[in-house]
Amino acid sequence: MGRYADPLAQSFVAFSGVGAGDSVLDVGCGPGALTAQLLSVGARVAAIDPSPPFVDAIRARFPGTDVRRATAEELPYEAATFDAALAQLVVHFMADPVVGVAQMSRVTRRGGVIAACVWDGPTGALAPFWEAVHRIDPDAEDEALLSGAHRGHLTEIFEAAGLRDVDERALTVDLAHPTFEDWWEPYTFGVGPAGDYVQGLDDAGRARLESVARDHLGPGPFTVSATAWAARGKV
Repeated sequence: MGRYADPLAQSFVAFSGVGAGDSVLDVGCGPGALTAQLLSVGARVAAIDPSPPFVDAIRARFPGTDVRRATAEELPYEAATFDAALAQLVVHFMADPVVGVAQMSRVTRRGGVIAACVWDGPTGALAPFWEAVHRIDPDAEDEALLSGAHRGHLTEIFEAAGLRDVDERALTVDLAHPTFEDWWEPYTFGVGPAGDYVQGLDDAGRARLESVARDHLGPGPFTVSATAWAARGKV
C-alpha cells in the first residue's frame, strides 16, 4: 500500500493543517510515508510503531528522528508534549480505537490537532482486491468492517475520545498501474488482512483469485481511484 500511502499523506497533511515548526507525533508510522511528508513541510516529527522492523527502518531513513516502539493505546510521552498527533491508515488496526485516539489527545497540547485517516471500505485502495474475493467467497470478511472504514465512523471515535470541533471529509488519490502484475504482486507478500487472505489459500485458490481479479481489472494499464475518510479535531 506504500504506493497509495505517499500521495495520501500529501492530502492528509494538508487537511490536518500541520505546518512548519509544529511538533507532531506520527502514530503507527509504518515505513514512513506520513513521517516523510511531515518533514517535507517543516514539521518537527516523532514517531511510534509496534513493529521492530518498521522502527529500525524509520531510524535508518530519518536519522535523528525520535522513533520509539509503542502502541497507540500506550504512548510513551508526557501529557501535552506535541502540537498535533496524526495517524494515517492506523485507527482501524488499533486494539481499542477510542483509547488510542484519547492517548493521542493526552500527549497533545490543549487546542492542538488530532487527525486520522482510513481507507473507505467500498471505495478504498483495497476495494478492487476484495471485490474479486467476494466474487468467489461472498462471505469473506474484508476491511470494510474495520473501525473508521465508513463515513462517520471516525467522527464517532473522535467524539467518544473527547475531541471537539470534529471535521470529517473524503480524500481521494489516483494511482496508475502499468500492468495487472504490478497491481497483483504486493498481495502475494502476506502483508495485512488482504495478504493474509491470499496466504491462506492453496495454490489452486490463489490461481483462481488471480484469474478473477485479472478478468475484473484487465491486463493494464488501469487506474485505481482510492478514497479515504479523514477526520480532525481539537484537544
